Amino acid sequence: MKNWFFSMQARERIFVATATIFIVFALIWFGGWKPLDARHTAAAARVATWQQSLNSLRPMRGQLQAMSSGQPISTGQNESLVIIIDNSLRQRGLHSALQRSQPTLGGNGIRVEFESAAFDDLMLWIGDLHRQYGLQVVSGNFSTASSDTPGRVNSSVTLER
Repeated sequence: MKNWFFSMQARERIFVATATIFIVFALIWFGGWKPLDARHTAAAARVATWQQSLNSLRPMRGQLQAMSSGQPISTGQNESLVIIIDNSLRQRGLHSALQRSQPTLGGNGIRVEFESAAFDDLMLWIGDLHRQYGLQVVSGNFSTASSDTPGRVNSSVTLER
């Protein structure tokens, strides 16, 4: 290749060298820099979204603590957990996101699975269950539903009395 390059005329060598530099620059730009920049921009957007969500949830923390400390647990202690869950989901508008609910082995708990549920409504629903029926979250698993529906999660929550 070296012999081929030096066998050209000076003006052809300049043209080939310039074209080579341009191609190397284009490969670095479009093969390396642009994908990294796109990922960086997407990551920065996700961080900004999480920060906004966190900032909007911080005031709710104080409200939930204030509400849970002063109010007694209302009736419904003798109701079946399935009925309590069903009624409370309908009140919060989460019934359409419900995939499955099944009692746990001990009988004093229930596992509820959601698909594409509004995260804010889900958290308020959990607070309602704690405040009104004394149910505690024993375990929970949350994941984003899809990239085109921000604020929606797939989740599995286990609650016990």
